[in-house]
Amino acid sequence: MGFLSEALGRVAPSATVAISQKARDMARAGRDIIALSAGEPDFDTPLNVREAAIRAMNEGKTRYTNVDGIPELKEAVAAKFRRDNGLNVTAADCFVASGGKQVIFNALMATLNPGDEVIVPVPYWVSYPEIVRLCGAEPVFAVADASTGFKLKPDVLEAAITPATKWLILNTPSNPTGAAYTAAELRGLADVLLRHPHVHILTDDIYEVLVYDGGKFATIAGVEPALQPRTLTMNGVSKSHAMTGWRIGYCTGPRELLAAMVKLQSQSTTNPSSIAQWAAVEALNGPQEFLADWRKVFQGRRDLVVAGLNANTGLDCLTPEGAFYVFPSCQRLLGKTSAGGTKLVTDEDFVLALLEETGVALVHGAAFGLPGHFRLSYAAANSKLEDAVARIQGFCAGIA
Repeated sequence: MGFLSEALGRVAPSATVAISQKARDMARAGRDIIALSAGEPDFDTPLNVREAAIRAMNEGKTRYTNVDGIPELKEAVAAKFRRDNGLNVTAADCFVASGGKQVIFNALMATLNPGDEVIVPVPYWVSYPEIVRLCGAEPVFAVADASTGFKLKPDVLEAAITPATKWLILNTPSNPTGAAYTAAELRGLADVLLRHPHVHILTDDIYEVLVYDGGKFATIAGVEPALQPRTLTMNGVSKSHAMTGWRIGYCTGPRELLAAMVKLQSQSTTNPSSIAQWAAVEALNGPQEFLADWRKVFQGRRDLVVAGLNANTGLDCLTPEGAFYVFPSCQRLLGKTSAGGTKLVTDEDFVLALLEETGVALVHGAAFGLPGHFRLSYAAANSKLEDAVARIQGFCAGIA
């Protein structure tokens, strides 16, 4: 339609949202659906956090707050970055928004101009390139496929940098692959970035607490403090505390950038929900012991799914180091026909036929920039995952 903006025309709808909506519609129509397409913990928000929200409401903490968050939450965010990440920051170096996505959107909208480039490792979370395009800039894709464990290598980063590069976006542990960079791997990327002082780094650490097999989370500004003045370190309570619907993301970064983000947010959403902010204070300052239990559950689910998908199905699934996704290859099954008669030319054909024929909802790899794969979220009960894996195995067995 003629009245819609050119900027909107540069952006594709979210594939994860579209698949999840299709699955919900099928379920409402009476189909037996197992939806493993969305990425959110299936645990309840911890009781102490919920109680903090109720307390805030009962105490009348329901009015506008500072645009970038209440002082108590910014203090809690700064303490978290000092405690967990070794970043020497204060509340004045921190910013709170309505979810991690708004942090990323604010940062890119506040800094990008037409002609600017943003390096986005492939595969990527679906929103990164679309936000870049919405800002009028260009995503530059740096491939980090299964041959590298889905991790960006220093030489590939070096080759992607040009004089027009303004940002590198890093996500560890990763959505969609679950790949988690070690401190040594980030050290290699940091050495490249030190040679290119015009490149800023946006690191999305939203899955920080979900690193498995005894691995230790690392963030690039902690690995190389010299990069901190040009790094925006983003996190949130959505995945760590099962608070996806509360919509609280936070970050630390250069104060000049944060001031620009405040200016932008003041003309868009203004402050995040006051009630959710007080809940997030409790989430960050309160007990964290439950995280080890959650991590153990997720690691068991990962092992269940990886073993099941690799069990003679024509799929090839790496074992991810973190988050709650696997990103298997279905390449060996493409070009064939499903038992229901669908020609599987692409990975999207594969996931749509799987949904139609078995009721299992996944997201195709092309949505994340790497065709021939699909993403499965194992943030679901073991019984549901076992059922889903059995259906996927049966579907793959019927492909000829």
